Amino acid sequence: MNDNFAPKLYQQFWQRVNQSCSIAPLVNIEEAIPLFIFDSIPSTNTKTWELIDRQVETPVGAIALQQTAGKGQWGHSWISTTGGLYLSVGLELDLDTNSYPHLVMATAWGIASVLRHYALPVTIKWSNDLILERRKLGGIKIETRNDKNRIVKAVVGVGINWCNSVPKPGITLASYYQNKATKNINSLEELTAIAAYGIVLGYQHYLSAGIEKLLDQYLEILDSLGQQVMFNNCPGEVTGVTTEGKLKVKLRSPGASTEITLLPGQISLGYA
Repeated sequence: MNDNFAPKLYQQFWQRVNQSCSIAPLVNIEEAIPLFIFDSIPSTNTKTWELIDRQVETPVGAIALQQTAGKGQWGHSWISTTGGLYLSVGLELDLDTNSYPHLVMATAWGIASVLRHYALPVTIKWSNDLILERRKLGGIKIETRNDKNRIVKAVVGVGINWCNSVPKPGITLASYYQNKATKNINSLEELTAIAAYGIVLGYQHYLSAGIEKLLDQYLEILDSLGQQVMFNNCPGEVTGVTTEGKLKVKLRSPGASTEITLLPGQISLGYA
């Protein structure tokens, strides 16, 4: 365990977020998610599954000041250096397995929206990267367990660059705030409360509002809309996202155009 993270501060910031955040008025999440705090572990996602398997009550979170084998999309792993937020939250769910993309959009929208509440102009790169000034601020990795065509458990992992070293095209909040008169997020504990609250907020809002409403709000802060892309050597433009989480792309050829839908992994949008 680690003594360099103050749980009481995290809980205080959670209460502030809940009291001030009016993004989803029907959602009120008074109880902060309990956190297990570690100095250095291979992966917060793996650790959270271990906690769930030990029958620790959910929701539950794990945070590490450093990860040595963090999990990314498509099986990638990397070392997450000290100074970033590395958080995973375990949840009990009851969703149809086809609703997995809804969970992806809900958590991305929830975290981004709470960050925007703190005057950060965060947007989303399809499907769930967090973007600030056209560079990558953070990413989200969701793992689930199913039972009889239902998603019954999920671990939502999120990494956000706070003051850690990042490769291009990354950006940290510390570097963003360097030239700003006001710094609205001032500690890792506060950023943790924002991210954890955003995860639960997004999911709860999805349950109450439904996918159509959520999708409209997701598209409002989607950085990828209008992006010019190439697919199978054919130029195109991103036009939207379906309720199944697929990317809508209008392809152009001489004298004709057609709209297709793509799953995550079928196209890489890159960064500006």
